[in-house]
Amino acid sequence: MSRLFRRITFAAVAACALTLAFPVVAQTPAKEPLKIGFIYVSPIGDAGWTYQHDIARKEMEKSLGGKVTTKFIESVPEGADAERVIRELAQSGHNLIFTTSFGYMNPTIKVAKQFPKGMFEHATGYKSDKNVGIYNARFYEGRYLAGIVAGKMTKTNTAGYVAAFPIPEVVMGINAFTRGMRSVNPKGEVKVIWVNSWFDPGREREAADTLISQGGDVVTHHTDSTAAVQAAEAKKVYAIGYHSDMAKYGPNAQLTAVTHNWGQYYTRVAQSAVDGKWKPDNVWGGIKDGFIKMAPFNKVVPQDVQDTVKKAEAEIAAGKLHPFTGPIKDNAGKERLAAGPMTDDVLSKMDYYVEGVQGKLPASK
Repeated sequence: MSRLFRRITFAAVAACALTLAFPVVAQTPAKEPLKIGFIYVSPIGDAGWTYQHDIARKEMEKSLGGKVTTKFIESVPEGADAERVIRELAQSGHNLIFTTSFGYMNPTIKVAKQFPKGMFEHATGYKSDKNVGIYNARFYEGRYLAGIVAGKMTKTNTAGYVAAFPIPEVVMGINAFTRGMRSVNPKGEVKVIWVNSWFDPGREREAADTLISQGGDVVTHHTDSTAAVQAAEAKKVYAIGYHSDMAKYGPNAQLTAVTHNWGQYYTRVAQSAVDGKWKPDNVWGGIKDGFIKMAPFNKVVPQDVQDTVKKAEAEIAAGKLHPFTGPIKDNAGKERLAAGPMTDDVLSKMDYYVEGVQGKLPASK
């Protein structure tokens, strides 16, 4: 046997021995993170509806670490553009998509049918499907509390309300605010101006200025920007923020704000998708679920007013107080509910103003 052959044979035997001593472990490829998409109707900015959803997206990412990756697209108009963007996200491998505005409802349903293995979550809508869940917050609970503050703090007995579109969600908020106001101030009246946009700071500011000129010494809004709060600050009247705490835009004006908190929900839904356990659901969370929280009170709000609000907040959370408990009449005097709390089904179809709201409700969007 040649020396060369002996060296080759020895090397082969040694290699075999090492293999037996240290068996090769099969490498299982790491599970790819779940790709999640978000579609926003307005710019993220640093306050407002979209800002709150983006805070929640970041909270979810932090909670789930490397299990997920996210992508967001902001300022997407409702309609054809939304359908295109949703489809592009689905085509690029985003298996869970959150569409965060009412007008995204029909586009979400349409695209979901084209991607039956995808998971879709739509905020504030009422249509669902085999792979489309819906979620919402009981905004009206916070609105009722805000109305209590307005009713106690107004000197003119008039509040101004800048509103986006006359859909049940917004109408419900106006009515809850008015009922909260009148629960502590029976003379309270609410004036509404519709801007027919979720985000249009110019029109929102103009509407707020008009309401203030009409005697509104507390203004609030169901729109995305901080314009109403800024208008109140400039005109030296009070404001109640919405979506986010907007105190930095009206340090003297803002009495409190109704804030929305989506982080826990997004984290829970994403985790269920990662675990392969996601199912479409219909979620409507309120104060007791942590979806709605009141921002800190301005120092000008007397302690007894703060205590009244906190008591009502605790009663709503405990199910002892419902902002829409009969008797309820509309502002034309027609009885809408004789007694007891209004059911969710009836609430979700609200299409009238309650007593205390001035004017006539325009046709819905």
